[in-house]
Amino acid sequence: MTQSYDPQNTHNLDTGRILYLALAAAVATSTSYTVQPELALIAADLNASLAATSAAAGMPIIGYMLGLALLVPLVDRTPAHVLIPAQLVALASALALSALAPSVEVFGAGLLLSGICASTGAQMSTLAAKYSAPERHGRALGTVTAGISAGILLGRMLGGGLTDAVGWRAMLVLVAAACLACAAVGRALLPRSVQPAPSSWLSGLVSSPRLLRTYPGLLIAAGAGALWFFAFSLVWVGVSLALSLPPHSLPPTMVGLYSLAGLAGMAATPWAGRLADRFGSKMVVMIGLSLAVACTLAAAAGLGVAPLTLAALALFDVGLFSAQVANQRHVLRLDPLRPAQLNSIYMVIYFVGGSLGAAAGGPIVSAFGWPIAAGTAALAMSLALVLYGCRAPTADGVGAPSSAPGE
Repeated sequence: MTQSYDPQNTHNLDTGRILYLALAAAVATSTSYTVQPELALIAADLNASLAATSAAAGMPIIGYMLGLALLVPLVDRTPAHVLIPAQLVALASALALSALAPSVEVFGAGLLLSGICASTGAQMSTLAAKYSAPERHGRALGTVTAGISAGILLGRMLGGGLTDAVGWRAMLVLVAAACLACAAVGRALLPRSVQPAPSSWLSGLVSSPRLLRTYPGLLIAAGAGALWFFAFSLVWVGVSLALSLPPHSLPPTMVGLYSLAGLAGMAATPWAGRLADRFGSKMVVMIGLSLAVACTLAAAAGLGVAPLTLAALALFDVGLFSAQVANQRHVLRLDPLRPAQLNSIYMVIYFVGGSLGAAAGGPIVSAFGWPIAAGTAALAMSLALVLYGCRAPTADGVGAPSSAPGE
């Protein structure tokens, strides 16, 4: 007999609601990338320089980091049927502000606010694990992570296509409308219960650095995750630049096609979650990192051979996406009373690593070449392997803190 959904049951988030979270996370995440293909058009329309418009287009990423730190912890203390719709409505409002912007300054301010609110995607991944049965944590998290990945990969395509059809302002209005639709559905579908948080929102923020000492597993997971996201960003920025330079000299369209290899990683995330549920997070992380290291070295040696490079990049993404799902599953199981706060700390450190990798990719390739950049990425992932292999606690049990949190 199929068990009916009970919104008061914290371990009864059914498949349909998990799929809703994946779709809503994809929509929310895509909003940070939809304006990137049409920057020249937006600059001309706003009578602004391309440099200023590009800076404005980078505001969502800054906002997203702020949202990870400030808003994701709210999942621990706010009912999901209130929090997620409210943040989606705020996201739609911020997009509308950018759509109506008379200047690049207002355009950028709207995008900064939209980036803050787009962190609801990370809230949804926390909810997927928090409100699913323990034996389904990885599967649920992997499904929502696939949605987030789809939003990143498809956001640019969606933005470019809609802009060609209706213009960039109308495109933002349509995306805002999609956020409102997701908010309306979420109000009806999402859980109405919330477990009592061990501290207030403000005291939780203040105590975040201390939690890295309280939960050694969090420090290990965050450090390892930052290392491999550094490698991930370094590889993708580096390979894009290397392919555009002599002797390859590929046009931007051809370089962009290589990013389709990332679809393999997106497809792997639900399966990685299932494997983590069955065999434990640590095993999936170790195998995923080992695969990514091997594929990075293959891409370093075979950049001139397109089939080899595409296959290596696809499996590289499979390895790191799988490691990310399993690692985040471990973080979310460390303390059932504060999963969102721990996930917030983890994601902030994780994105710092990715930002450093993206910043380093261009200079390393320009100064030393693609093989050195790939070798640097492989070294970072190898360090993550050592860190995770030597220090990671058991992957399946809920991790006990090393001392009382001392809130």
